Amino acid sequence: MEAESFPRRLRAAALRAWPALLAYAVVRCVGVAAVALRAGDDGPGLGTLLADKYDAVYYTHIAEFGYTAPMTDSCTVQGPLCKYAFFPLYPALIRAGSALLPPLSAAQVAWGVAVAAALLAAWGIYAVVERVASRRAAVVATMLWGIAPHAMVESMAYTEPVFTALCAWALYTALGHRWVAAGVLASLAGLTRPSGSAVVAAVVLAALWALFTSRHRSAAEEDGKGPARTGPLLTAVAVAPLGWFAWFGWVGYRAGDWRGYFEVQEKWGSTFDGGAFTLHRVADVFLKLPLNLNTAVGAATVVGAIVMFVICVQQRQPAVLLIYAGMLLLIAVGGAGYFHSKARFLLPAFPLLIPAARALAAARPPVMYTLLGTAVGGSTAYGVYLMLVWPHSP
Repeated sequence: MEAESFPRRLRAAALRAWPALLAYAVVRCVGVAAVALRAGDDGPGLGTLLADKYDAVYYTHIAEFGYTAPMTDSCTVQGPLCKYAFFPLYPALIRAGSALLPPLSAAQVAWGVAVAAALLAAWGIYAVVERVASRRAAVVATMLWGIAPHAMVESMAYTEPVFTALCAWALYTALGHRWVAAGVLASLAGLTRPSGSAVVAAVVLAALWALFTSRHRSAAEEDGKGPARTGPLLTAVAVAPLGWFAWFGWVGYRAGDWRGYFEVQEKWGSTFDGGAFTLHRVADVFLKLPLNLNTAVGAATVVGAIVMFVICVQQRQPAVLLIYAGMLLLIAVGGAGYFHSKARFLLPAFPLLIPAARALAAARPPVMYTLLGTAVGGSTAYGVYLMLVWPHSP
């Protein structure tokens, strides 16, 4: 009976989410189509732009040859451990996909995995927002994620789609008190990006708080379920950090120093200074000229994310969402270097979109459609700029 009920529940959930998934697919197709119209004129074609440039090159090389194989004309400054800056889950998925689909290149598989993960992420975002707000707000939030600054990355062979999918469903299962699933998904997220620590912290702290509060409830309030919950809660606390710590430990072993991963990141120009670098770059928007579009958008995204987090706190979002979003914000703002990618680093912080989604969902339809339509146009134009004008990684 249970084996039959799960497919039915899955089908019902998919039917509820289809408007959000359709809206997301449409806005992403519009963004990619706009790039396709100009790609290849004086530079690389669309396939190269989406699946074979910037970080995607490292992930496909790791999938094909492993971490220790040298890369020609790459990692010349970062040293022999340079590829260890890239977490292993996404390359493992590419490798598995290549084994199952041998006619496809590693780059094609990498792009396919990312696009499939983006749809799963959109579904997860819808599920989380529907649970804490409303179905209408959930549809809007999913669409907003598809047109956020640097949303073009959601259609590229990057880790953000895989990471966001794992985080969204980890948060959803935590909200539903399915702690073992939350711990496993958080552990996998910890094998995807260094910012996996955000979802690990969210799941672990939420589980510990649930464990603490369950111990202080009366037997009548618990309905006899208190002792049964202890095992899943402790499992989540134990399992969630495993992926993240395992990778840091492995890199430390390979480097011969427990700080090995941090040393690799330092060679890539990425450190943590508590936000001094970010503050100076945001101030430069007002104090220095000339100003490029990416710097302006990055600064606006950072400031907007901070404001949205304050609003999320005021609206009393569930603690697990606030911890997750707050940690991602701290990592993005507190990190030095790569200011041009700050907006991309904040893409997985989808709980920050909930206040705007709620406001748009409550607006009259003409107002909502006008604002969303304008945002789609702006996001599409900015995506073309990132892919065809901006000379660095998005």
